[in-house]
Amino acid sequence: MTKLELLQNEFVDFQNELKSFIYRLVTHRQEAEDLVQETFIKTFQKIDSFKEKSSFKTWVFSIATNLAKDNLRARQRWGENWMDLVKDAHVSDKNLMQKKQEIANSTDVKFEMSEHLNYCFNCTSKTLLLTNQICLLLKEIYDFKISEIMLIVGLSEGKVKHAIADSRKDMLRIFENKCALINKNGTCSQCTGLNKIFNPKQNTQEEANKLKIVKEQRGKSYEQLLNLRLQMVKAIDPLAGEGIDLHNYLIENSPTWAKEQEKK
Repeated sequence: MTKLELLQNEFVDFQNELKSFIYRLVTHRQEAEDLVQETFIKTFQKIDSFKEKSSFKTWVFSIATNLAKDNLRARQRWGENWMDLVKDAHVSDKNLMQKKQEIANSTDVKFEMSEHLNYCFNCTSKTLLLTNQICLLLKEIYDFKISEIMLIVGLSEGKVKHAIADSRKDMLRIFENKCALINKNGTCSQCTGLNKIFNPKQNTQEEANKLKIVKEQRGKSYEQLLNLRLQMVKAIDPLAGEGIDLHNYLIENSPTWAKEQEKK
């Protein structure tokens, strides 16, 4: 087997992980598919420039990251209140609620709370500065070392570490204020509310109690609870699962719904 064939096989080995990473950035299934394909083409067009100063995977992720950044350049950063606005839009518009129910019924959605928390993480991470989001994902979800992240994003060690620290601080603040699962005063209880809508036979409290972040929250700091959430997110493929069609529909359309709601 030639070196080129070996690298092509290696690309295939981490392709799903790459697609998952890109999807979390662009939050659009078809765009993620297209960017993975574009990454493959660009990788092997430029293969002679790969000097093995990093792992092949790190080099490919740097190409994919630049393509994703180009894709996102003209888009508005998500507002921290967008998910609240999306909820308000569905409460005030019966057609939107009906469409959501139709998506669920047409794909036989089985609502899983852990999948929704993963979806929630994707939405929340979209409120971060793009570079901060990328660094957080690479470190906490995809297990890249700081030295590898430096090569992927083209930043110094200090800037990468600062980006990760800032991201964690922002995610902590948002989850502490919003997540009703970890804070009785949290304003967001969509995961339990949607469980009642899309899986009414499933006991909401029993389902919530299965989650590690709920079972182990007593005595935990919010920093530790964030780590539990990150562990859960790391274990879930955002492009697979019982509720992927519903979550994909919601996350693709949320910016439009939120912006329309802001105009009211």
